Amino acid sequence: MESIEYLWKDRKRYFGLPLSFTRYRLSEDRLFCETGFFNIKSDEVLLYRVRDLQLNMSLGQRIFGVGTVCVVSSDKSIPHLDLKNVKSPREVKELIHRHVEAAKDKRRMRTTELMGGEGSEGGMHEVEDEEELD
Repeated sequence: MESIEYLWKDRKRYFGLPLSFTRYRLSEDRLFCETGFFNIKSDEVLLYRVRDLQLNMSLGQRIFGVGTVCVVSSDKSIPHLDLKNVKSPREVKELIHRHVEAAKDKRRMRTTELMGGEGSEGGMHEVEDEEELD
């Protein structure tokens, strides 16, 4: 069994301390969230499916040096994943962003914004290039 090399790891923190059984990990192509002690639930989002990243930091979070990175994806099973109370949230968001772009480039994904006219909805649309390498 091949082990996964993680680029970043953290736990959900309380008062700035990693005192929870919620673990977050980032690999080159996936973002993992594992919760639980006796019964473990493990979710993962493929990075090329990430559509948007958002950073939220309440006053209490800022005092303890943590924040919540919200990951919005086109994944049907996990369309929204919050990395709650992670340390250095700005750096984490940028790290995820860089690897999302790299994953999309690797798959030759192009994200285009659809300009909605009257009666149509605007939004994001992902198109995978179908060019063959020579």
